[in-house]
Amino acid sequence: MIYQLITSFISSAAFGIIFNAPRKSLIQCGFVGMVGWGFYKYLSNEEVDAVVATLIASFIIAIISHFFAKKYRTPVIIFSVAGIIPLVPGGMAYDAMRHFVENDYATALEMAARAFMISGSIAFGLVISEVINQVTRKISLKKLN
Repeated sequence: MIYQLITSFISSAAFGIIFNAPRKSLIQCGFVGMVGWGFYKYLSNEEVDAVVATLIASFIIAIISHFFAKKYRTPVIIFSVAGIIPLVPGGMAYDAMRHFVENDYATALEMAARAFMISGSIAFGLVISEVINQVTRKISLKKLN
């Protein structure tokens, strides 16, 4: 588990470099990815479905990204995009395409549908967090007025 956390930290920080994130935010980018992957692996080890585990992990990534964006006065997207990288089902999508090429359509469709659901859960987790953030902002602004 420690090896996976370190690897997810490095991959998220490295993607922050590719994404041209400011140097001062690379550690935070790595941290966001590491925490998201840690939650995903914990939930997977507890036999939670991969789609649900990805949804929860992406939601947590988005919450931490919002926190870092406010704290360091940086756009949220810098942290959320770099942090979400470990959850992307690229290997599964590759395997689905390989099965299509090998004419194993049943397995290919199953894997492609699974990769699509995981990708959708990533997007859904990010959107839910953004909606909750907007609602809490509006509520706090109404309380101030």
